[in-house]
Amino acid sequence: MPSGEKNLTEGPLARQILVFSVPLVLSNLLQALFNMSDIAVVGRFAGSQALGSVGSTTIFVTLITGFLIGLGGGVNVLVARFYGAGNTRDVEKSVHSSLLVCLAAGILMLLIGVVFSPALLRLLGTKPDLLEGAILYLRIYFLGMPAMAIYNFGNGVFSAVGNTRKPLIYLSISGALNVVLNLFFVIVCQMSVAGVALASILTQYLSAGLILRALARTESCYGIRRDQLRLDPAMTRSILGLGVPAGCQNAIFALANLFIQAGINTFDTVVVSGNSAAANADPLVYDVMAAFYTACSSFMSQNYGAGKRNRVKRSYFISLGYSFGIGAVLGLSLVFFGRTFLALFTTEQAVIEAGMQRLVIMGLCYPVSAFMDCTIAASRGLGRTIVPTIIVIMGSCVFRVAWVYTIFAYFGTLQSLYLLFVCSWSITAIAEIIYFAWAYKEQMKIYDPA
Repeated sequence: MPSGEKNLTEGPLARQILVFSVPLVLSNLLQALFNMSDIAVVGRFAGSQALGSVGSTTIFVTLITGFLIGLGGGVNVLVARFYGAGNTRDVEKSVHSSLLVCLAAGILMLLIGVVFSPALLRLLGTKPDLLEGAILYLRIYFLGMPAMAIYNFGNGVFSAVGNTRKPLIYLSISGALNVVLNLFFVIVCQMSVAGVALASILTQYLSAGLILRALARTESCYGIRRDQLRLDPAMTRSILGLGVPAGCQNAIFALANLFIQAGINTFDTVVVSGNSAAANADPLVYDVMAAFYTACSSFMSQNYGAGKRNRVKRSYFISLGYSFGIGAVLGLSLVFFGRTFLALFTTEQAVIEAGMQRLVIMGLCYPVSAFMDCTIAASRGLGRTIVPTIIVIMGSCVFRVAWVYTIFAYFGTLQSLYLLFVCSWSITAIAEIIYFAWAYKEQMKIYDPA
């Protein structure tokens, strides 16, 4: 087996999942830290108005990029299944079809971002003095969507064959360059918002180029060959069937958070600022936990393709244990050391105390999200995406909106707003687990009892 690839169907599962996940954890942490550096450079060297312009685009950016990340997750599941089954011909067809689908999706997101940015920003209630900068940022930033789509495609393919090291290396290179370019464009060239956006798209195309180059140079069945670039109808349907629901799940959370933010905005400036500072913990914790969700779907897909029934089930439970454990460790760390964390973003004691209200509740509740997200990943690993998406819509969107307009409207306290997270996670997790238990039995009927 070529260097970097891992056979996920043999060997000690617990150790394999941990080794597989560590590069993903580092990749996700680096991505979160690089994103935070963008905000820090703008806020420190371009002023509060530029910071507000970039900050006002967050929901829109999350919606679009979340969809592309979900599409890459669909690629991961499909390629892993065929790779685990040793079906090299279908691996080849799925890889080449996936590349074209992801590229088309990236171009579509580019067009949506460039054309509809002004209307969508106004719809989100962006303040007039921030609107011009926000539109400029988005129109430049979304020029990088094809590159982001290609990187997520390549990341999905490499993860599917057990190679999580190469995407980490490419992300490290592009991320480090992004920080340097941010400083250069903002401080030296005085480009402000445009400079940060330009740095982002240049480094996105670098990471996409590196990952495409690696796929083109490999001799393995998942390598890219120009003469094989065509859309296979069956593969295209499978990619869209797995990727689109996964992408929609990511977008749904961003939509639901709009209503939560509206509730937070009913409090004074100190509380809003404290919440904003504390919210920086979310991507750090979620992204580390998400590494084990990727491991879950990759291991389950390969072993499902290989007919390793017992390893399919154990992959889920081991990944769930890891994600719950790391969520608990990080969450409790924020509870005990939250003030030190918040001091990175503000020096005002009142803001820090307001932020601690969120960190204490969320820090104790982060591990609960593992039951929901890991089970969704497990269902995806079995090729089941539609029902889990519907459950997420009901449990993490409809339920949250209803909570804001009922429970929060009645009590009107910050605690009553933050508690909706753990309640929605719990309800969604119960429904997802029930569905997964049924889906697992149905999918395993094709194999002889282990």
